[in-house]
Amino acid sequence: MESPAPPARAPVPARPGDTGTVLERCITGIEGLDNILGGGIPRGSAVLVAGSVGTGKTTLSLEFLIRGAERGERSLFLSVTEASDKLVQNLSTFEFFRTDLVVDGSLVFVDLPVIYEKLGMLGAELSSEELDILLRTIRDLVRSLGVKRLVLDSLTSLGYRIRTDEQIREFVLRLGEEMNACGCTALLVSEITPTQGRYSTRGVEEAIVDGIILLWNARRRGDIHRVLQIIKMRGSAHSHAQYVIELTPIGLLMTPHLKGARSEGED
Repeated sequence: MESPAPPARAPVPARPGDTGTVLERCITGIEGLDNILGGGIPRGSAVLVAGSVGTGKTTLSLEFLIRGAERGERSLFLSVTEASDKLVQNLSTFEFFRTDLVVDGSLVFVDLPVIYEKLGMLGAELSSEELDILLRTIRDLVRSLGVKRLVLDSLTSLGYRIRTDEQIREFVLRLGEEMNACGCTALLVSEITPTQGRYSTRGVEEAIVDGIILLWNARRRGDIHRVLQIIKMRGSAHSHAQYVIELTPIGLLMTPHLKGARSEGED
């Protein structure tokens, strides 16, 4: 049976100050997420996907890429630590993963350490000049491949090689500007601890990005539930409610977090 045509992308209001401009939605393809975002992420946005270990950050980000590739939008996964072949092997357990998308180049995996080596960036820390080269390399890769969706996993791991808060701020700012200019929507994975009290390692990244999707583990009656909440999304009205998510073989499923049934670790 032929699949139904995807819904049309709806225009959304531009950022404050961009009077008369209309932004296009990047439909994530994750039904529950698109619903609470009012149709998707404003195209060209840079969004933090923040959470602690085991909250589903990478799985959500990969499904975002796969759904995009299915829609004909070339998607790129930049892996900072885990080798791409291992990621693909882990993905094979999900029914929504399609190997043919990798074979035909619709879904591209690139290991950032390989780029480091090719560029001669072998030191423990990246200089400002090296960061500039790295940004231009990512930009050129996105342009040459015609990438419309990008995931950097993780911004936190990359940040370990960046000396100062000002440098990480400049990197995130310029990366967001470059992706926006390319019409590429970027998810930047941010690894945080439950007690960190912020959405990024340095605490400066969250002020620059266009959106924040927060994930955490909540305990209720001895069970652990993954919970998702949209903290901010510029240029888009969105739900502020909390949602329980389940990582299933067919993709990420979302249900409202029950009111009045507070979980351990909740504010």
